[in-house]
Amino acid sequence: MADLQTSLASAWLPNPLATASGCAAMGRELARFFPLSDLGAVVTKSVMLAPRSGRPTPRMAETPSGMLNSIGLQGSGVDALVEHDLPWLQAAGARTIVSIAGGSIEEYALVAERVNLAPPGSVAAVEVNISCPNVEDRGLVFACDPMAAASAVHAARRALDPSVPVLAKLSPDVTDIVAIARACVGAGADGLTMINTVLGMVIDTDTLRPALAGITGGLSGPAIRPVAVRCVWQVHAALPDVPILGVGGVRTGLDALQLVLAGASAVSVGTVVFNDPTAPVRVLRELDEALDARGFDSLAQAVGYAHRGLEV
Repeated sequence: MADLQTSLASAWLPNPLATASGCAAMGRELARFFPLSDLGAVVTKSVMLAPRSGRPTPRMAETPSGMLNSIGLQGSGVDALVEHDLPWLQAAGARTIVSIAGGSIEEYALVAERVNLAPPGSVAAVEVNISCPNVEDRGLVFACDPMAAASAVHAARRALDPSVPVLAKLSPDVTDIVAIARACVGAGADGLTMINTVLGMVIDTDTLRPALAGITGGLSGPAIRPVAVRCVWQVHAALPDVPILGVGGVRTGLDALQLVLAGASAVSVGTVVFNDPTAPVRVLRELDEALDARGFDSLAQAVGYAHRGLEV
């Protein structure tokens, strides 16, 4: 059995398997199937400052190799997270990465400030989801512009307890993801999460209208795994010392291994839990077996291994 310990900046994890934000809510549903303490971390659904009902229905659509969603960050808000969800996750033995979002720079800072009120030791890291439209800048998505991305990350970093590592969650819907990654790290991100969903659209051929009420949505599932591997590869090649939480279409241990070999220090499992709630622990077991079969004594040996001997 390989040594599976890993870390995301100063956040130590006993193994590299995490949930993906948005796919496991706040962990309660998955806790019916396995102990959350078996995972490296639980990544919460992204929270904003106030409770949100999300976008109108219909807001989910199946695709041939994944799903499209336009949930719109529905949730109870950061105060409910701090008061109810984080104490419950801590009692369940989970290491929790809190995902935060905002519609303005000020909101990122305010949400981060509220996270500081969480019970001591209940937050392993904060993931800054910058795939939100900036309501103060014509709806431009933060993650699509280096300066906007850096501003959101800087606001969160400055507002948070300095001991809590910050991971910036990047969108693949950009021309140069390395430029966005550099901007986020320069603004204080201790690590990166890659990737968020890919913007997509489905048209219902019976109604002859968009399938989602929100018109467009985020594509997740196996269809985006090659995109995730490419993004992790490119950023690890450019910033090899920056820890990466890889996410995107992981269904098996070999899928997870691809992200690790590309440069991810940990891997999130998301869409697959909708039809296999035990997938996170299964993928962890399969990844462990895959590392053993390939002669790796530890996960750390495999991180970025596919880059050996290749030019950047």
